[in-house]
This record gives sequence, C-alpha cells and structure tokens, in this order.
Amino acid sequence: MQSRFKQAALFSVKLLLSIAVLVYIARGLDLNRLRSHLVSVDPSLFILALALIFLQTFALNGRWELIMRALGVSLDWLAGWRILMISLWFNQVLPSSVGGDAVRMWMLRQRGVQWPEAVKGVAADRFTALIGLIVLMVAGFPFLMSRVSNEAAILAIGALTLAGVAGTVVLLTLDRLPKRLIAFPAIASFVRFGTLVRFLLLRSEHRGLLFGSALFIHLVTATACYALARGVGAQLSVVDAGILIPPVVLLTAVPISISGWGVREGAMVACLGLAGIPSEEALSVSILLGGVSVIIGLAGGVIWLASPERGSYSADKAAKAAEESPNYGRAKAEEVSSHP
Repeated sequence: MQSRFKQAALFSVKLLLSIAVLVYIARGLDLNRLRSHLVSVDPSLFILALALIFLQTFALNGRWELIMRALGVSLDWLAGWRILMISLWFNQVLPSSVGGDAVRMWMLRQRGVQWPEAVKGVAADRFTALIGLIVLMVAGFPFLMSRVSNEAAILAIGALTLAGVAGTVVLLTLDRLPKRLIAFPAIASFVRFGTLVRFLLLRSEHRGLLFGSALFIHLVTATACYALARGVGAQLSVVDAGILIPPVVLLTAVPISISGWGVREGAMVACLGLAGIPSEEALSVSILLGGVSVIIGLAGGVIWLASPERGSYSADKAAKAAEESPNYGRAKAEEVSSHP
C-alpha cells in the first residue's frame, strides 16, 4: 500500500510539473498562431517524421539485440522489437507509474532471461544512447559557438555537455579507483556496470555498429524535428537541427515529467530560439514530435493487446519484480521518458 502511494505521489508530481511548464510557456505566446501552425502542418512532412521515428524503432531494437548478445542472451529480432514497441506503449501513452524499461525487464524475465542480464541489457542500452548523444553535443559545440551569439546559452549548453562528458568518464573509469573504495556495495554495482559498457564500446566485436547506431538514432530524431519544423514553416537549417536537437533530447531524458511533456517543450522553445525560430513555431514542432511519439506508442499498444504475456501481467507485479531485481535503482535512474 505504501509503495502504491509513493508511485501515485510521484506520478502526480510529474503530471503537475508537465502542466505547470506547458502553462508557463503558453502564457507569453500567441495561441491562435500556435493553433494555426499545428493544424496547417504539411501532411507529407508530418508523415515523413512519423515514418522516420517508426523506422528508428528498428535501429533501437538492433542496438539492444547486439547488447543482449554480448551478455550471452540470444534475443530473437522480432521478439525484441515487439517488446520494445510494448515498452513505448507504457512509456508514451499509459498514465502508469511502471515505466517502459521495467516492462522490458519483466517481459525478458517471462522469456527465461535472468534478472541480472535483463537489467544490465536495458541499462546498457540506455547508457549507450546517452553516450551517443553526448558525442553529438561535443561535435556540435564548435558549430554552436560560431552560429549563436547568446553567451549565456552557449555557457549553459557547454556546461551540460561538460557534465555529460565528466559523468561518462567517471562511470567508465570507476574500476581505476582504490580497491577498498570500490568494494562498497553501492559503488561496486556502478563499477560493474561501467566495466560492462566499456567492454561493449571498446572491446566488443560489434562496438563499431553499437556506437554508430547510437549516433544514427539521435540523428534520425534531429531529422524528424527538421521535417516537422519545415512542415510548420519554420526556417530551421539542417545544421541547426543537428546542433540544437541533441540538447533537447538530453534534457527531455531527465525523468521528471510525464513522457517528457513540458520539459521537451521548454527545451525546444529555448534551443530553437537560438536559431531565430519564433516560440510558436518551436512549440508546435515539440507538440507534433510528442504526437508522433504517441502514435508510435499506440502502435505498441495494439501489439500489447495481442501479446500472450498480457494475461499474466500486473503493474504491481512488474514494479515489485523490477524493484527486487539486482541493480534496479541504477537502471531506473537512467530510464528516459521519451525515445532515446
């Protein structure tokens, strides 16, 4: 009962934050102009963005399959894609306190995968995506400095990028610390995880494909945002999309709102504003991207309705099982609220 109360309280806080940020953004906007952008979006460009995000799920699943294979788990491609799509249903559409990553772990367990491998596979998948995002931000920072005159914004994005680089380096090199320090259980789990990710990206036979897919997936998101921006008449360049969308994705990944709503909109308005995109157009791009994610999530819901695991599923059981699994705290901390 107490656990259920905590989950409900957390969900309520996230919901209030999403609503508060959206209301705050809308206060200073021309809502008629915003509505005009949303209803007059070029249908062909919206469909292109939808197709890109849908095709992105295949790349996401391919990356996850490679990680599971490195862990010694044979995950059939179609079965993995089905699980991934169902997780997007839980992440994007259902007002549930059980996130898509917990559902992914639960469904792997139903297929006989042991908890340690299930948790490591999902967490490593998320962290690999994060590393790809940080690499793009580092690569794009020189272009950002040459194209943006707002020093405060450059400083903020630079600090965000630096924090991401520092956090990644620390995690991947924790095993270099004195043995007495890393022997503590709370640190030891992070050490093992950092070692796993380092193996995947540096010594695994599929490291090039893994790293390439991490970059490719985020570039697909940037391309979809570019298509949506052009669809609402925003004069966003390809270069600006590649530079400014990764910070939006990174901020949206912080699990403090419902499916990223509110945080994504605020980040999109702020970042695209650096390229001279009016707030109404930037907000419409974010809302349309959220709509695309919901549509993909609904497709996952259809797959869930036909899923044989649905009969044995219960949100309480999935949450309890995930919380009891090894290293769940770390995996949950890395869970993002939108597509990676």
